[in-house]
Amino acid sequence: MSTASKRKFLVVADDTPEFQAALRFACRRARSTGGHVALLRVIEPEYFEHWSGVREELERQAREEAEASLRKSAELVLAETGLPPEFIIKNADNVRMGLREAIAGDPDIKILVLAAAVGGRGPGPLVASLAKEGVSWGGRKVPVTLVPGDLTDAEIADLA
Repeated sequence: MSTASKRKFLVVADDTPEFQAALRFACRRARSTGGHVALLRVIEPEYFEHWSGVREELERQAREEAEASLRKSAELVLAETGLPPEFIIKNADNVRMGLREAIAGDPDIKILVLAAAVGGRGPGPLVASLAKEGVSWGGRKVPVTLVPGDLTDAEIADLA
């Protein structure tokens, strides 16, 4: 396997409208550079301390929902790049912690692709957190590509 084919473009797969712009951009960049796409879904904890059976069931359901969400996105990635995406599911207190764990644990992740929120909602909580607190991935230096969340397919094709 060549070095270029190991280059992963990591996209945080969440339920925001701008996720699709980040995903489409990452797919185009991966295709044009010989890399591939990795999708990160972070499962944040549900707190049911009294009934471990309830907690376990909620965790199982959250994992199933995360996998189903990633499978939907995988169709687009496969169509755009010709390669299936890698699924990364992390249990973490928040998305930023899940990101740090995913990036620190995988040296093939070379670029994080995020999209900024649109419509006056501010940049989005993750982008705002990175802007305020900086980018720290456990000693690794990984560039962040920030794309406007309302990019059209034509604009993505032109840019990526």
